[in-house]
Formats: sequence, C-alpha cells, structure tokens
Amino acid sequence: MMLNTTHHFSQVGNMVTHQHMGSTELAANLFRATQTEEKLKRDQVSNKAHANQTHFEVGAKVRATIEELGGTMPEDLPTPEKGIPQLARAQKKLEGGKNED
Repeated sequence: MMLNTTHHFSQVGNMVTHQHMGSTELAANLFRATQTEEKLKRDQVSNKAHANQTHFEVGAKVRATIEELGGTMPEDLPTPEKGIPQLARAQKKLEGGKNED
C-alpha cells in the first residue's frame, strides 16, 4: 500500500506556509516535495517511519546542495512584506477601480 504523498503548503500550526515565501524558497520547497514523492514511489515506501526518514533524507540533500552551490539557506531568505492573500486583495482592488470603457 502506497502512502499519500501529496504535499500541502497551506497548513496551519507549525507547518510551513507558502503564503509568505519568496520564489527561491518556494522553488526549493517544491523541488524537495517532488523529489521526495518520486523517491517514495520508486522505493515503494509503505510505512510512516520509512516515509518520514525519506522526507528527512531528501530535505537534507536539498539543503546540502543549496549550501554547496553557495545559495542562501531558506531560513536566511528575506520574508516578503505581503503574503499571497494580501497581494490578491490589492490586485482585486486595483482591478475594481479601473473604468471599463
């Protein structure tokens, strides 16, 4: 039996939320999630402990690659001033204020 490996960024609590990440951090997170999902499938991981270990190992390799390439670690990246919901509301407001001729 395969585990459900769908990654949801918009969780609450101590889960990572994508709404306040910049593009670099989002890209690293998506890369980690997709590579983990593929490895879970390839290795036919069927228990939670092994899945957790796989997530940890892939994440560690992604972080090591970022560091090796001289990139900025995710925790050191600047946090955008506005999240996606705030930007969407601002865009809606701007679009609503336009006169349609």
